[in-house]
Amino acid sequence: MSSPHGPAPLNVPDIQSFLRSSWLDAWLVYDFRGSNPIFSQLLGGQRWTTRRALLVIPASGEASLIVHNIDAPQFATCGVALSVYTDWQQWQAMVRAAVDDRPRVAMEYSPMGELPAVSFVDGGFLEFVRSLGTNVVSSGDLIQFSVARWSAEALAKHHECSRLTAQVKDEAFSLIRDRLAANQTVTEYDVQQLIMKRFADHGLDPDHPPIIGVNEHSGDPHFEVSATNPSVIRRGDWVLIDLWARYPSQEHIFADITWMGFCGPRVPDEHQRVWKTVKGARDAAKDLVIERWNAKQPVHGYELDDAARAVIDAAGYHDAIRHRTGHSLSPGPKIHGLSANLDNFETRDTRLILPQTGFTIEPALYVPGFGCRSEINLYVDPVRGPIVTSPIQDEVLLLA
Repeated sequence: MSSPHGPAPLNVPDIQSFLRSSWLDAWLVYDFRGSNPIFSQLLGGQRWTTRRALLVIPASGEASLIVHNIDAPQFATCGVALSVYTDWQQWQAMVRAAVDDRPRVAMEYSPMGELPAVSFVDGGFLEFVRSLGTNVVSSGDLIQFSVARWSAEALAKHHECSRLTAQVKDEAFSLIRDRLAANQTVTEYDVQQLIMKRFADHGLDPDHPPIIGVNEHSGDPHFEVSATNPSVIRRGDWVLIDLWARYPSQEHIFADITWMGFCGPRVPDEHQRVWKTVKGARDAAKDLVIERWNAKQPVHGYELDDAARAVIDAAGYHDAIRHRTGHSLSPGPKIHGLSANLDNFETRDTRLILPQTGFTIEPALYVPGFGCRSEINLYVDPVRGPIVTSPIQDEVLLLA
């Protein structure tokens, strides 16, 4: 499992440069009992507050941390000046001083709650800050810049992990092919356990077991394989394998891919139509982000989702969509990261696709009887632009 260690400690000068370029006077990072994961990641790892805390990063000047005296000892070495309070009157006075003469600040909130992935501040504290005459804007892109960018080491480890994950994927499909050829039984659970063993052999952390979905099970985006009553994989079956892993510790990035296979010599017509549509949607999003980069034009998460769904809509499969086109990949405790998602379906993700961040492209269709998904990973290199870090599936694998 992942270690608790997170990304590099707080880089105040970099954040201040971003604040100034965004015409922001400060970033206020509020936390109460772990309510805001950004607070912890900015301070270099797990931090648990039992009382209210506020990290204040001004556009210029010294950063500070307002923290209760009970919690103060654990922050003594965090590299930020501490302002320690004891009662609520002192707390409010310190917050007032922090926003004085700072008319425009960023906080973890989204206007009208449109983007819950960045909404961690409770409404009451937001009201209090605004009552002080301060305009609060979303810190969405600031979060990306500060905690979601990949380090050079993380990128190198991700490439290596992607290679190994693809290798394990090949071994999983080979198990199905070999067992069928030998007329031996193979189940979803057999394939899942092979993947888990091979990840362990390579020293990789999958966080939780992969998805092996046969026929109707491939139509459940979060299907969980049964250890006691798994489905047997037979000739004529449609198979989805979604697997993910990273090197242990939170500064590393997951490789997260999904591939499709069919246990026969020829993919059925309806399955092939669905596959062709999913593949076209995937490539449309990929091509757009590369095109925008080459043209030196910005692109937002929702626009890449739109590009993929336009292909799906044109093919007549709009009603078979159940989720967004892709999710962020970034340092931190979770597989789904803190940078922009490819989403104008579940939410409207207006965050920019920024250099040194990564994401998946994984359009999917769920029709009666089966589902189909194709998932690739991309990293936005500051010089080369968006690069695909995972293998790309062009045809459904034939397994029998």
